[in-house]
Amino acid sequence: MMQSSRTSEERGTCRGGGKWIPALCTIFGTLMLLLVVISCLPVVLARAAGNEVYNVVSGSMEPEIPVGSAVYVESAAPKEIGAGDVIAFRSGGSVVVHRVVENRAGEGEFVTKGDANAEADLYAAGYEDLIGRVSRHIPLLGSFLFLYTSSSGKIYAACFAGCGALLNLLAGRLRSRAG
Repeated sequence: MMQSSRTSEERGTCRGGGKWIPALCTIFGTLMLLLVVISCLPVVLARAAGNEVYNVVSGSMEPEIPVGSAVYVESAAPKEIGAGDVIAFRSGGSVVVHRVVENRAGEGEFVTKGDANAEADLYAAGYEDLIGRVSRHIPLLGSFLFLYTSSSGKIYAACFAGCGALLNLLAGRLRSRAG
C-alpha cells in the first residue's frame, strides 16, 4: 500500500483551521429551519386562536384591504353581524371578503358589497355561507402565505426545511471527522 506524500492541506483538507465549515453549515442550516418555522407562525397562531386565514386575490375591497393581504377571520353568529362589518363567506367554490350593507335577519342573508365596487353584490350571502367576521388584515402577508397553500409551495417549503436539516447533519459529520 502506498502512502501519499502530499500534506492534508495539499489534498484540500484543513486540519485545525477547517472548523469554520461545520460552523457555517450549522448556522445556515439552523437559519433555514427557523425561516420555515417562523413563516408558518402567522397561520398556526391564528388557527390556535380560533381564526381562519385567507389570501385576498381580488381588488374588490381596495383600498381598505389590498390585494395580497392576509385576512384573519373569527367566527361570529350571523345575528351579531351589522352593517359596516367585513365578513368572509362562501360563494360557489370561492371565499369572498366583502362589507355588509344590510343584515336581513328575516331572510337569513346578508347584502354585501366590495368597497371598490359601485353596486351591492348581485346575490345575497346566506347565513349558512358565513365563515365569520374579518378581525384584521395584514397587507402583503397573504401573497407570502400563498406559498403554503399551493402544492408546489408546500414542496418548496419541505425541501428548504430538508436542506436545513441536512446542513445540520453535515456539520455534525464534519465535526466528528475532525475530532
